Amino acid sequence: MTASALRTALAPVVACALALLGLVAWTASGAAGSPADVAVARARVLLPSNPEATAAFFDLRNTGGAEDELLRVTTPLADSAMLSRRIVRRGAGSMRMVSSARVPARTTLRMSAEELDVMLRPAPGRLRAGDRVPFVLHFRESGRVRVEAVAVRPGTAA
Repeated sequence: MTASALRTALAPVVACALALLGLVAWTASGAAGSPADVAVARARVLLPSNPEATAAFFDLRNTGGAEDELLRVTTPLADSAMLSRRIVRRGAGSMRMVSSARVPARTTLRMSAEELDVMLRPAPGRLRAGDRVPFVLHFRESGRVRVEAVAVRPGTAA
C-alpha cells in the first residue's frame, strides 16, 4: 500500500476517533444528557394584607443539563395556588395567570412580585412572620418537590 493510499484510508479513522473523543469529553463534563435537577430555595409567602389573596415566591435552581417546567403549586392552606406573571403594556401593569413556568438548564429562576409568583386564594389566615407554610411544587421532569415557605411581611427580603 502506498503512503498516499494509507493517508486516504486513515483520514476517516482519525476523524471518527476525534469525534469519539469529543463526545466522551462532553459526556464526562456532564453536559450531555444530564437530566433536569431542580432544587427550591428562598421559599417565602407574604403575610396577607387582604383576606382574598396573597403571593408566594421561590428560587428554582436547575443544576441539570436539561430544562424543566414548573406545572403547578399546591398547599393545604389555600383553596387555589396559581402561577401568575406580571405583564406591562403601555406603562400599565396587570397580572395574567400562566399554565407553567420554564426553568432552563443550569440557571436559577427567581420568582418576584415584578415577574412571576404564585397567587394564593384565599390567603392563608392567621399567619405571623416566621411561620412556615408547606408547599408542593410539581415539575414536569423533577417531579414533586416539597418545601416550607417562611411567612414574611411585604417589602422584606427573606
